[in-house]
Order: sequence, then C-alpha cells, then structure tokens
Amino acid sequence: MADTYLDLVNTPLPARIAKALGLPRPSVLRRYTPGEVLASKPVLVAGSGPGADALAEELLGWDIEVRRHVLPGEKLSAAVVVLDGATRPTDLAAPMLELGQAVRMLVAGGRVVGVFRSSTDASGPTEAAARQGIDGAIRSVAHELRGGATANGIILRGDTTTTDPTTLGALRFLLSGKSAYVDGQFIEVRSAPAESIADLAASTTAAGEGVPDQPLARKTAVVTGAARGIGAKIAEVLARDGARIVAVDVPAAGEQLVEVANRVGGTALQLDITEPDAGARILDHVGRRFGRLDILVHNAGITRDKLLANMDASRWDSVIAVNIASQLRMNEQVLASPVFSDTGRIVSLASTSGIAGNRGQSNYAASKAGVIGMVRAQAAVFDGAGRTINAVAPGFIETDMTAKIPALTRQVARRLSSLQQGGLPVDVAETIAFLASDAAAGVNGQVVRVCGQNLVGA
Repeated sequence: MADTYLDLVNTPLPARIAKALGLPRPSVLRRYTPGEVLASKPVLVAGSGPGADALAEELLGWDIEVRRHVLPGEKLSAAVVVLDGATRPTDLAAPMLELGQAVRMLVAGGRVVGVFRSSTDASGPTEAAARQGIDGAIRSVAHELRGGATANGIILRGDTTTTDPTTLGALRFLLSGKSAYVDGQFIEVRSAPAESIADLAASTTAAGEGVPDQPLARKTAVVTGAARGIGAKIAEVLARDGARIVAVDVPAAGEQLVEVANRVGGTALQLDITEPDAGARILDHVGRRFGRLDILVHNAGITRDKLLANMDASRWDSVIAVNIASQLRMNEQVLASPVFSDTGRIVSLASTSGIAGNRGQSNYAASKAGVIGMVRAQAAVFDGAGRTINAVAPGFIETDMTAKIPALTRQVARRLSSLQQGGLPVDVAETIAFLASDAAAGVNGQVVRVCGQNLVGA
C-alpha cells in the first residue's frame, strides 16, 4: 500500500509545512537500481592502524574516491569507521568524533558502516567493553541520521580481516542501495573455506570492477510462499540476480503462482509445505529439472492473531505447523539429500515479532522465534563447512497484510522506525539475495533485521 504521507512531504510545499509543524519528514530511500554507482561521492575511511589502511587501499580498487580524513565542506557518500584494533574504551574517541564530523557531510541516502571485532572473542573485560561500546555507538548514530541515511556494522569473528572477501562482500551490500531498509544492524562475518566461494565471486567481491551483474547465475533457488507479496518479490530479485527459480505455494494459489513463475522464467510447484513429503517432492522436482538445489528460501508463513486469552488450538497449531514445523521437516530432508549443494544456502523468514514479541501474536511470535532458534542451532553444525543458514527478520513491511491494519495504527507503525517509514517487499528480497550469494559465504547463523531500526511486529 502506498505511503501517501511520505509522498506528500517530499514535495516542496507540504515539506515546508511539515518542517514548520515539527512533523516527521521521511525521505525517499536510495534503493538499488541495476548498474548503480556504489558511491557517487568520496567515501571516508576513519580509524588508524593496519586494518583501516588495508581497507582504504582495497576500496581504491573499487573505483571509489577514498578519504582518510574529513575535508571541510566536502560531501560524502559514506563513512566507514574501522575499529578492529580497539582494545580499550578510550580507543573509540578519536575515530568516533571524526565520524561525527563526517555524518554532517553525508549525501541523502548516505551510509555509515562500522567495522570491528566481536566482544565474544575478546581477551578480557577491558577489550570486551571497548568492542561492545562500538555496538552501542553505531546503533545510536543510526538513530541520529536523516535524509534516508543508515548506519550498520560488520563484526569480524576469529581471525577474519578487514579485507577478507566475506568482509568486503558484507561491506558492498551495506554501502549499496540493496540495504536501504537495513538500519542499526550488525552482520558477523568469518573467513569462509576457499572451496565455498566460487572463483568468480572470490575475485570480484574484492574488486570494484567486474562485479557480476548476476551473482546467482547458474544457481537453482526454491522459494516457498512465492505466489504473492514478499515471496513473489523474492523470486523476482533472485531471478534478476541470475538464479533459476522454483516457485512453491499451495494449490489454492495456483493461478497466481504460475503467473509469478512465468514472470521470472521459472517453474511452479503446487504443494502444501505442511505435508510430510513436501521436502522430498521439492527435491525430486529440482533434481529432475536442474540436478542441484543451491538456495532454499523458507518464506511461506501465516498469521492467526488473537490475544492468548482468546486463542484456540486450531489457530495455535496451524501457525506452528506452517511457520516452523514445516521448515524443520524440510530441512531434515534437504540436508540428507545429495541434491542439496555442498555450498548450499538456506534463508528463513523470521520476524521482529519473534525478537521483541507483539500483542496478539503469541503463536506467531513463538513460530518466528523458533525459526531463529533453528537457524542458530543448524549454523553450529554448518560452521566451518561450505553451507550456511541465516534468517531475515522483517519489521513493518508494506504488504496486503499490513494494509489491513487500521489507518491510524498503520501510520504510527510507519513513523516509529529511524527511517520514519515502512519497508517494501523488495527490501526483504535484497537482503535474502545477499545472504544467498557467494559474497555471504562467511555469514552463518545470523538474523538480519530489515526493519528500518524498529522492533514493531510484522
């Protein structure tokens, strides 16, 4: 559903009125367009030490103008603050204060990215305090930005460096228009096994020139719940990036499913994912037509909202059956099959309801929190191997479902995020496409919120 208020306040007269009255003034977000320039203005790399120096040198190869210090009056596309060497809380002052100068100079839709090490890997409480302090600082910066700008972080795990291909893959995503509605989030990255990254991706993730327009070329992707809404958009974006699509949905949505499959040049598979043999049928379909399954996106989901005091078994059981039990069963079948690639990707749809809870959604929140638990447990099994499993947790996304929310409630939900607007299905799809790519080979067991830095339940 269109956000009429957003459209209004981005025209001259209503914008002046909104400013005079102190009303929210959400900006039109910078979303990805094929062939986009990653950074039309210089990018600041703040921070001292080998990690910052190496990253600045790498970015020069991306055909980007790089600055190591803020220049008075110069506009910036992005500011990357590198704090991988921070060992004490006092180490944060100089680079963060320089970042403070840089955010004044960001263009509309600018990006701030922090790069630092995990407090989990710290050698002691002082180092852990410094690293966790960076987390809090970047989240706060995200709340301060305007003009559709975002602030996110990349957390280096283990011996991962600032120029590791997986670090650079995450950085490219966060600098691009593909991360428009990802704000105040942190992506943990590890060095990926060499065999898990295709030769093309390994060379081009780290280079600005030659980055493939279709990073999912020759890969086969299954998307459940693909007949409409977010699922249809996921299928479209994965196809845009080169994947061969198998669109899955219930027989009742067959006509819409076929339309989506035809639109993306894929195949349609009508089945109920709650059936015991759903995973086996998907594997048989993929195996006969394509030989290999590279990407499985668990998007299918339902809501049956009621206050717990009014909840009945039918509502509870149906949501659990579709949203989590089916995924567990299908994953078990997929992982036991030789059809699933050794470098396969599983991406599940969670929700901010599963993180923060939401009134009247105890069943839905249980199912989506269950998805998060499943992803984290499976990631531990995958760790160090070529496969990955991650989750995307949407917040308020403009869909047919959210269009049914009462008008006033819908407006409040839109304005509560740092970006002061709801997201679009494409925002969820872009994040899934990143997690499905070779560039995310070092991202495993993560839950990336696509919520504009808000925890309003989906």
